[in-house]
Amino acid sequence: MKSSPQFGKLYLIPTTMGECDPMDVLPQTVKRTIDFIDHYIVENEKTARKSIKAVHPEKKQSDLVLFALNKHTDSKEHKDFIQPLLEGKNVGLMSEAGCPGVADPGAVIVKLAHEKGIQVVPLVGPSSILLAMMASGMNGQSFTFHGYLPIEKDEKRATLKALERISFEKNQSQIFIETPYRNNKLVEDLISILNPETHLCIATDITLPTEYIKTKKISAWKKENVDLHKRPTIFIIHKM
Repeated sequence: MKSSPQFGKLYLIPTTMGECDPMDVLPQTVKRTIDFIDHYIVENEKTARKSIKAVHPEKKQSDLVLFALNKHTDSKEHKDFIQPLLEGKNVGLMSEAGCPGVADPGAVIVKLAHEKGIQVVPLVGPSSILLAMMASGMNGQSFTFHGYLPIEKDEKRATLKALERISFEKNQSQIFIETPYRNNKLVEDLISILNPETHLCIATDITLPTEYIKTKKISAWKKENVDLHKRPTIFIIHKM
């Protein structure tokens, strides 16, 4: 299906990954795009307005029309979110942190846009997954992102051992995340479950002044004491 010239464009607008000067991590194209877009699909209206104001202080907040897309959103509302696009208006899709559409609920809107023949325009911005992979020293030619691991103890153990085995057999880096308040417990689990020779990268507060990124063998991590409580973190393992 070809994009109709009467349709608006869906712009995927990246945001910062925490409290920092947005112009330190976002290109000028983000500000220029926000300048001409008044309709947005966001995870949280309050934080989205704060992000828009930080990037473009001159933007009139009263002009903004925001649709909330999160785990509480009924899928029946999705067609209402893209209606402005069908009417010829440009719409911005924003994540809570980083790039929309990647480990983010916005992917469903991008899929719907493609089905309707609406042009999707991704803008450059920080992706915690790719930045962590870049800085890990692990295999950037082959890696998999798994999202959240199981919470239940035995299931988590089995999953970690399976990922460790895959990383060795396929020479593939395995990436995952945890709810920030459970980060420290996950580190304890990784140290106790994984092989001492397996490499672990911990990348936290990426792009922020408190950024911390280190890759070590599990045996070396046992001697470390790092506090990741309530700090957004990416974990990568690789058994070589």
